[in-house]
Amino acid sequence: MTAAIPAAVTEAAAAPSWPWPIDPARYDCRAELSERERTALASLGWQVRRRRGYDPDRVEWRAISRLLRPLDDARAALRWCPDTPAHRRAVTDAVGLILWRCLEDGTSFWVWSADDWVRIIAPGHNEFEATWPGWIDGTVRPYVAAFAYLLGDFTDFHRIGGLVRRSLAWRVLGQEPVEEAIAQVAATLKGWGYHPSNGAFGQFRTVLVQIMLISRSPLLEDMTTDALQRAREGSALPSGARRGNLYGVHRAIAALGYSGPPPKSIHAVMPALEGVPEPWAAMVERWHETSTLTPKVRGGFRTIMAKAGRWLAAEHPEIVEPAQWTRETCASWVAALDRMTVGEHVQRRAGNDKRGGEPLSPRTKAGYLTATRTFFRDCQEWEWIPRRFDPVRALATPRSVKALIGPNPRVIADDIGAKLLWAGLNVDPGDFPTNTYGLCYPIELIRAVTLTWLFGGLRSDEIAHLRMGCIRWQHDGSRSPATPTRYWCGTPSVCWTSPPTRPAPRSPYRRRSAALVGPRSFRAGLRSRRRAKS
Repeated sequence: MTAAIPAAVTEAAAAPSWPWPIDPARYDCRAELSERERTALASLGWQVRRRRGYDPDRVEWRAISRLLRPLDDARAALRWCPDTPAHRRAVTDAVGLILWRCLEDGTSFWVWSADDWVRIIAPGHNEFEATWPGWIDGTVRPYVAAFAYLLGDFTDFHRIGGLVRRSLAWRVLGQEPVEEAIAQVAATLKGWGYHPSNGAFGQFRTVLVQIMLISRSPLLEDMTTDALQRAREGSALPSGARRGNLYGVHRAIAALGYSGPPPKSIHAVMPALEGVPEPWAAMVERWHETSTLTPKVRGGFRTIMAKAGRWLAAEHPEIVEPAQWTRETCASWVAALDRMTVGEHVQRRAGNDKRGGEPLSPRTKAGYLTATRTFFRDCQEWEWIPRRFDPVRALATPRSVKALIGPNPRVIADDIGAKLLWAGLNVDPGDFPTNTYGLCYPIELIRAVTLTWLFGGLRSDEIAHLRMGCIRWQHDGSRSPATPTRYWCGTPSVCWTSPPTRPAPRSPYRRRSAALVGPRSFRAGLRSRRRAKS
């Protein structure tokens, strides 16, 4: 739940509270280089790197002081720079590259556009190293991006490839404030169920760092609703981040009380129905707004009924509303579904390239008929249309389709299986809903069905068809008639079940399972399986 935002917090966040280290008003920001500056830069050549043999008293350095001073101030403003020889050389080389590009372009870096900065930073690591001499390595590139951010208002991070945004934020905003903001948002996300090992958690962190760089502040109080909206509308974040991860980060910041709630996700907006008769579309939308099914199910049924409307427009243009449907129309719809292929009568064709033209699966056909039955049943029950047919009978799933729908088993993870076993062995009356008369079924029956499902190896339909006397007990290797005892002289027993088979109920087959009652039954079943294998 998003927390309300205090008025004092909103007013305080109107102006950024993070001090920006570089003030352009303190420097000479002329665009064109003077002839003296051009001559000095040409004379220095690659000595602009200020490496071995650097002489600060040379007249050329004084000639380019208006370019060198803001670069040195930006270097001093870096809040994170590893104190190693490689990084000290890298930051000095970054200053030299910028001065060299000033000589090539004949302008100062103050007037460079985003395209100009991208040319020097390069879209990727390999392109950067290929542009400059071999003694310029990839360590220099992050510092050039930092200078572009501090001096050139550069925020087109999506154009410079996989440069680590977190390290860049440490350099220009400081490691401690950046990590403190990440920790606050991370704690909120963890409270909602996100785990640090989840990949989505790292994406949230990346988006948060991007927002810091765009808003030019690592403080959450500077991430106001307006600032987050600018980040959402900008091009620095990819579209996927805007739609998903940015929404989660905005929601976490709002929960901390620093901004308003995020705008409604675009995924919650249902597209307008196209290619559907207007009366039909109006009834479908009315049903969608009235039904009490879950939003996901309602949305799916709405899509299916829109497809039925397009089928009507193509095959039965005289039928434009549900009240005109008859049993004959239902039969035509069932027959059309049985022959329908993927991509027919759809509004959005994206993603249908691979399976387009293939027949619908039997399970999909059954789902379409379920949606149609539900729609007409509700319309009749709510007296929106006359009862001209019974939806349950007229729109029933054909037996030929049902026969093709097979089981869809899945592997149950070990931890989930252990939880199911524990819950089944410890079934209690308080675990089930009750009515005014108590439990709907006796607790003994519930326990028997639960343990049969856990240990019997039977499907739900097989359990439903079990008959009286369908179990036999085996004691110490010898099979005996049905008996209420689980153990014979203290030895484990094995329970055999005989579910009826179809279509020949006179030829039952037996399945061996563990004893169905008692805490020692599962261990007994395991021991019996080991004996059978040996």
